[in-house]
Amino acid sequence: MADRILTPRGLDAELVSVGAAAPALRLAVSAINSAWGRTGGRGQVAACRSDEDTLTLAASAASRALGAAGVGPGSIDGLWWGTSRLPFAEGPSWSTLAASLRLDTSTDGTAIAGSPHSGVDALLAAADAVAAGRVRTALVVASEALRPALGSGHETAAGAGAVALVLRRDGAGARLDSVASRFEPLLDRYRGDDETETRDTYDSRLVREEAFMPLAADVIGALGMHPDTRWSLADPDGRLAKGLSRKLKLGDPVSAAVRTHLGDLGAAAPLAGLVAALGESGPAALLAWGGGRATALGLAVDEPVPGAPEALGDLLAEGMPADYARVLRSRGQLEATGESVEMAIPPGSAMFVRDLREVLGLLGARCVNCGVVNLPPSAHPSCPGCGGDKFDVAELPHHGTVQTFVVNQTMPAPFEAPLPLVVVDLDDGSRVQLQGSDDGSALEVGMPVELVLRRYTIERGVPVYGWKVAT
Repeated sequence: MADRILTPRGLDAELVSVGAAAPALRLAVSAINSAWGRTGGRGQVAACRSDEDTLTLAASAASRALGAAGVGPGSIDGLWWGTSRLPFAEGPSWSTLAASLRLDTSTDGTAIAGSPHSGVDALLAAADAVAAGRVRTALVVASEALRPALGSGHETAAGAGAVALVLRRDGAGARLDSVASRFEPLLDRYRGDDETETRDTYDSRLVREEAFMPLAADVIGALGMHPDTRWSLADPDGRLAKGLSRKLKLGDPVSAAVRTHLGDLGAAAPLAGLVAALGESGPAALLAWGGGRATALGLAVDEPVPGAPEALGDLLAEGMPADYARVLRSRGQLEATGESVEMAIPPGSAMFVRDLREVLGLLGARCVNCGVVNLPPSAHPSCPGCGGDKFDVAELPHHGTVQTFVVNQTMPAPFEAPLPLVVVDLDDGSRVQLQGSDDGSALEVGMPVELVLRRYTIERGVPVYGWKVAT
């Protein structure tokens, strides 16, 4: 059967704000090559600390997008999240992210995973829901933090990061104009059901020249964009974008700086690369690739999108240099032998069931008699201050000052030392004790701090999330 003529379909949604997040670590590509007896290697890739993953990056980016839009969680009635691999293979990935953002429990949306194409899939699903009137304001998040196969070509390219967008039908900023997609059942990047690491094909030239280029040329040609269009191009191996741009005369991709600084962001790559084009008016477009699919999406940036300069700054932040062993430990690909400790309470226990939404949302209970706040309320049915049993729900602030702290210098696995424990006086006067998010070397009594969502541990195969103190 002959292929149909590829005709782009129209969209009817506006991008009103953007936010982004990058992980803490930066690893030189030459360090990876050196570990495997290879020489050379330019640039670097971003990598997560042990308490960061695709969900914590998504939460940070989403919070920044909401702040840039000037809307609270109560204004969001749809959440779409795309990532190559969810933190729970089966489980509450989407609802954990939604609860950490304090979205209403009736919020619409879904999580989409399985390939680097997932981020754009999430954007298109949200745009369709907005255009159809199913939701008024949608939050779209694309994030990536894969564990690449050791010694593979993917390992020298795999980065990590997240970007989030707020969409409305009647917003002002960037208009999603049209989209064209095409597929071929081709093997590019993949992971078996019983595998923990993602691999790529051994013949990258074959994928680049005989699969990627023809599909990409078809969908880009179908859009018929203006010659001055600024393109964000998927670039999984660091050479695809340059070759495609030269072949189709697209000009220098606006995504190049983010790709050079963070590596390939997979499901987040096309949207993160697009951030550089959202700060100025004019035509823009992106190309997504993965799972045997290619999609081109055109936008008209009518006004600079709120949050774009800050998001680009977050993506290009310097980060912390790390050696190869540090990154392997953070990814769980290099583990110490010997004793380790387990949490006394299994993640599937009644306590987690009862108070997890309170912990993720940082939702306390303020006693109506004496004003003392307790967290989580389900674990404290009586006020620890006066014994009262009548409370008002209190959404605790994410900012405060350090009241005191201690830094543990020795910790059993899976915890990592140094591990700070910090007492924080929050901006509403309540006081909490939480772990610090780094080594504690910068902590000082009285200094302002921010609470950030982090992965505390993986217990019995279950990722456990909570809030930490960031300096």
